[in-house]
Amino acid sequence: MSFAPERWASELGDVATSDAALRQVLHGLPGVDEVGAGQRAAGLATRSIKKGAKLWALDMAIAMVDLTTLEGADTPGKVRAMCAKARQPDPADLSVPAVAAVCVYPDLAGVARDAVAGSGVAVASVATAFPSGRASLAVKLADVQDAVSAGADEVDMVIDRGAFLAGRYGEVYAEIRAVREACGPAHLKVILETGELATLDNVSRASWLAMLAGADFIKTSPGKITPAATPPTALVMLAAVRDFEQTTGRRVGVKVAGGIRTAKDAIRYLVLVNEVAGSAWLTPRLFRIGASTLLNDLLMQRSKQLTGQYAGADYFTID
Repeated sequence: MSFAPERWASELGDVATSDAALRQVLHGLPGVDEVGAGQRAAGLATRSIKKGAKLWALDMAIAMVDLTTLEGADTPGKVRAMCAKARQPDPADLSVPAVAAVCVYPDLAGVARDAVAGSGVAVASVATAFPSGRASLAVKLADVQDAVSAGADEVDMVIDRGAFLAGRYGEVYAEIRAVREACGPAHLKVILETGELATLDNVSRASWLAMLAGADFIKTSPGKITPAATPPTALVMLAAVRDFEQTTGRRVGVKVAGGIRTAKDAIRYLVLVNEVAGSAWLTPRLFRIGASTLLNDLLMQRSKQLTGQYAGADYFTID
C-alpha cells in the first residue's frame, strides 16, 4: 500500500481494526532512514538561539514541563510540595510561568488536584499498569477510571509493547480505544516506550497506530529504561504528528520524557519541534517535557539570563 494522504483522508474514519488491515496501513508508511534521522537530529542540535530569544525559550520550556514524581516512596506531602513548585516555580520571581502539569500515580491524583486547584496547572496520572503495561484490560481500565475519578485531567497510558512487536496491532488499537473511552473528558497521552521498539520504523508505526486509535498526545517513554527520549525518536514522532494532521486534519501533541535534565537539552527539543512539526506545536497544548530534575536547571539558566550570574543549585527548592 502506498502512502496516499488523499486516500487515507477518506478511509481513516472507517479503518478496519484487524491485524491484517492495520498491518497494511502501518507497513505502507514510508520507511525511516535511521542514519538520515540521526544526522538531521544531530544537525539541529547544533543550532544556536540568539540571546534575545533565550529567555523566551526558557520560559516556554518551563511552561511545557510535566513536573513528575513516580516513585514507590511518594507521599501526599511530597506531592503537595511538588505542586507548590509547579504553581510557582520561583517564589522570588513571580514572572516565571507555572508548569503545564504535575504527573503522579492514580492514588495521589486527588492530592494533586486539591493542591493545584485554581492554578491552571493540570493533573496528569499514569495508568494501565504503568510502566510495564502487563495487566489485563479490565485491570487497566479500572486503573484509568480510578485516576479520572480522583481528578486527573490527563491520563498517561502505556501500550502493550509485546503485542505490538508480535504484530498484534488490532489488540493494541482496541486497547487504546477502550482507554480513550474510559478517559471521558480527560486527555489521553499514549506512551510508546520507544526504547523497546528497536527501530525508528516501529516508532513511526506505533505513533500512527496510537493516533488512529484516538491519542491526544504520543509520548516517548515512561523514563524508566534507557534509552528513553532521544532526538531521533522525537524527530520521527514529530514528523508523524505533522503528517497525521495533513492527512486527517486532527492535531496531536508530543511528549518527550526520560533523561532530559538540562536547559540545553530542553531547548534542543524546542528546535526540533519548530523545525520538524512547525511553530504551531510550540505550545504546552501540543508539546510537553516530562521531567523531575529539569526545572531547577531551567530556573538557574533563566536567572543567569536576567542577572548575568548563576544562582547556586540550592537557591531553588530541590525537585
